[in-house]
Amino acid sequence: MIYLKRVAREIKTIGLYDLVFQDVQKILQKKEIEVFEIEALLSSHPEILEAYKQTNVEYNISNIHLRDIPFEDLAFTCKEKANRVNTNLTKLREIEKYTLDFEQSSVLVIIMSIEFFVLFSVQYFIVLLDLKVWQWEIYGLFALSVLGAWLYAKKARKKFETNAVMYEKLYDETLEMVDELEKEECIIKKKLMIEQSDEHI
Repeated sequence: MIYLKRVAREIKTIGLYDLVFQDVQKILQKKEIEVFEIEALLSSHPEILEAYKQTNVEYNISNIHLRDIPFEDLAFTCKEKANRVNTNLTKLREIEKYTLDFEQSSVLVIIMSIEFFVLFSVQYFIVLLDLKVWQWEIYGLFALSVLGAWLYAKKARKKFETNAVMYEKLYDETLEMVDELEKEECIIKKKLMIEQSDEHI
């Protein structure tokens, strides 16, 4: 469901992917690169495609370059499977953010930011408000907040791992159904491909 021609064109022309394009330039060892060269490189260097996908997830842009199957003029025998594909696509878009490594996710950044704020507040209360008498109690509260953050992070990591596994399974299943629908002449897959993201217009 990744449209490689679109990926190659975006890597070359859109500033968001400058770092990915620089990696392409290093691999090909030249500055001027054509879209077809990037497209060919995506197959031999999967890390380039992964970098593109990671960038999209970070910026909340979907890597699913396939629109829902329209039901107008769709044969009755195709509708059940087409409906399952559309349901899967909705779910995939919903859980795609969990395919990012937890260590690179915004959830972890937020947790760390809160803990830095709590630590700063502890120092503020103890030193600036002269609450040294209560320092152990305040440190105790800070320790509890660290424990709470650690437990929350552990739970969030588990959620990321579970959803990442679900995403891979659902992705493969959906792609298989799309191929089956094309073989059954229910759809033309190429016509369903999204060639340009709204964010990139």
